[in-house]
Amino acid sequence: MTKEHDSEQKYSRTAYADGPRLLADIGATHARFALETAPGVLRSVRVLKCDDFPGIVPLLHTYLADHAGIRINHAAFALANPISGDMIRMTNRDWQFSTDEVRRELGLNTLLIVNDFTALAMSLPGLSGDDLMQVGGGTPATNAVIGVVGPGTGLGVSGMIPTVDGFVTLGSEGGHVNFAPADEREFAILQYAWKEWSHVSNERLISGPGMELIYRALAQRNGVQPTPRTSPEIIAGALDDNDPLCLEVLDCFCGMLGGAAANLAVTLGAFGGIFIGGGIVPRMGKWFATSSFRARFEAKGRFSSYLGQIPTYVIMIPNPAFIGVATILSEHLRGRSGANTLMERVQHLQHELSPAEQRVAALVLEHPRKVLGEPIAEIARLADVSQPTVIRFCRSLGFLGLADFKLKFASSLTGTIPVRHSQVRVSDSTHDLSAKVIDNTVSAILKFRDQLDVVSIDRAIALLRKANRVEFYAMGNSRVVALDGQHKFFRFRIPTSSYGDSHLFTLAAELLKPGDVVIAISTSGQLPELLAAVDAARATGADVIAITSSKSALAKRATICLAVDHSEDSTSFLSMISRVLQLLLIDILSVGISLGAQGADPADHEKKRSLISHLDI
Repeated sequence: MTKEHDSEQKYSRTAYADGPRLLADIGATHARFALETAPGVLRSVRVLKCDDFPGIVPLLHTYLADHAGIRINHAAFALANPISGDMIRMTNRDWQFSTDEVRRELGLNTLLIVNDFTALAMSLPGLSGDDLMQVGGGTPATNAVIGVVGPGTGLGVSGMIPTVDGFVTLGSEGGHVNFAPADEREFAILQYAWKEWSHVSNERLISGPGMELIYRALAQRNGVQPTPRTSPEIIAGALDDNDPLCLEVLDCFCGMLGGAAANLAVTLGAFGGIFIGGGIVPRMGKWFATSSFRARFEAKGRFSSYLGQIPTYVIMIPNPAFIGVATILSEHLRGRSGANTLMERVQHLQHELSPAEQRVAALVLEHPRKVLGEPIAEIARLADVSQPTVIRFCRSLGFLGLADFKLKFASSLTGTIPVRHSQVRVSDSTHDLSAKVIDNTVSAILKFRDQLDVVSIDRAIALLRKANRVEFYAMGNSRVVALDGQHKFFRFRIPTSSYGDSHLFTLAAELLKPGDVVIAISTSGQLPELLAAVDAARATGADVIAITSSKSALAKRATICLAVDHSEDSTSFLSMISRVLQLLLIDILSVGISLGAQGADPADHEKKRSLISHLDI
């Protein structure tokens, strides 16, 4: 077996069950993209220049064009911008967009957008060793506040506050505090900057553009006619060419950064350390450790000894924000689904394991907390395998060994509801059968939520908002769902009818017109009379929304299919859980219609909204 084949096989075995996740770090100058195919596995990393695009959507389409055959459900972006609400207006670019509109445009189920330094802060727990370069002394205190600062096109500032469950990040715009000069040279630079701006923040000077301003200001102060240089050229001029002006600029820049870092440290009480990110300082390499940064950091008068205890680090790895946004997205999906994503991974990959490893997987799925609490010898005994097989099982899932697996598994089990079905038995007590019926339904709802096709729901709501009339067609157990839909939609003043007689389906359908909508509900999606009525409705120009199995004949005939793929043998049993899921789709459509009554009379709109218990009015 070749090394490439072995690597590819490992990739497929550790891949996310719901496909790769799109990660992005979008700054004012560059946008960096990657696909996270499994925890910590990044592929297709690409850097694009923001100046080449008129907005974020064309930028995203350009990257995704190389991955047209891949279905992406979840994405998270780090953005060099304050994040507040759905509408985002970028500070350093003439771009503005709605997060939800971008999500719809890309066909995503999930899109998270966070501040870039919030993402950077979230990456810190995963960094160690060569990922970091310590500058100066100090030792990090355990369970202590951490500060983050980083000059790039702007100046990012954030922090991490410890809690019982980990860390909480601060969404900060601390780069915009007033710049405070520490000596006559810095005051001269501030006076130079005042000619351009009445308010000079730290970001105006401690950034890439700020380094270029310092260069011009010091050239004027020194009576030198400078050659125009960008910040990378200034760094190269200092470190490669030993240019005196460039060296003075770097010395001044690092001192200013040291002062800003010290202010952040005393403000937060950051005994966990100050971490420096951004694209500028790592370019300086080991020279930065000998710069004026640390001396200025500790130059705090009566608080010098206070700051001397706090370590400072430079983040040396490329694209650390990817680690942060991946962590934020993973936590969001785990909290949103209520399901154990690691359990799902074991279930998804179980058939690819060796027979012995499959026995370990079965033990994990059936007795997860026992696996957490027992030593390797007992786990091996319970699964009837050798101890090395337990280790191989953990490594097949991408972990270093049993300890690493248990650590991740324990965190993913906290507060979750396993998505599984517990069979009711004749011997069950009333308490047990009640618990099983509720647990089975809750688990099915959580799984249903994770599999929702929000793009199809968006399209269905858009059709219903402009429908002239809506007719529900359903028989048997689904008739109850149709009557519920008719009751809700009619209260929204939408002309609505419901038919449960197979002889009337086609007759009613033939009277429809363009602009009318049929909602056809069927667990199996195979009833001949219902299929004939749907064909007749489509022939008149009406649209059909099917609530049914995604692989059914009804789904193929409909304009839009809202899939309910929970498997129940409806030929032998009453469809209980499927009916609950169908009712949930009716509720989702109802809330969507109520929220979107644009152009309607305001009083009528408020009346519609008041009918919905989910709305905070």
